[in-house]
Amino acid sequence: MRLALYQPDIAQNTGTILRLGACFGVPVDVIGPTGFDMSDRSLKRAALDYLPFVDLTRHVSFDVFMATRRASAEPPGRLVLLTTKATSTHCDFTFAPNDTLLLGRESAGVPDAVHDQADARIIIPMRPGLRSLNVAVAAAIVLGEALRQTHGFPAA
Repeated sequence: MRLALYQPDIAQNTGTILRLGACFGVPVDVIGPTGFDMSDRSLKRAALDYLPFVDLTRHVSFDVFMATRRASAEPPGRLVLLTTKATSTHCDFTFAPNDTLLLGRESAGVPDAVHDQADARIIIPMRPGLRSLNVAVAAAIVLGEALRQTHGFPAA
């Protein structure tokens, strides 16, 4: 299981997701460009003292991210996009241990070209008329369900 952030806008949300990855032993891919300084100094501030514990990979673009997935020695698994444009809910989706959960930009999600490359698209059910959840909250909700289904939580 992996988390991937597409061009994140907000350092604090990225820091929260990096902390989530560190605590659950889930690698995190950050796909640039980002809307903030991605230096180690900036990330340390956002991720607090959890940065040394996260398996973080930075990609300069979505194309580089996809090329890295294709070049991997192990099959990359599915790219599962969390989107408000999906019809299948995360509760009804069957996750696999090698899935990558892709989250879009806080301000705009992902462009259609990225949307089209996802192997699956899922939505978190919520009340009608509301736009979306915070990206870090969405990551936690879906990652929790994915790890539950795949028995992927770390041993206590």
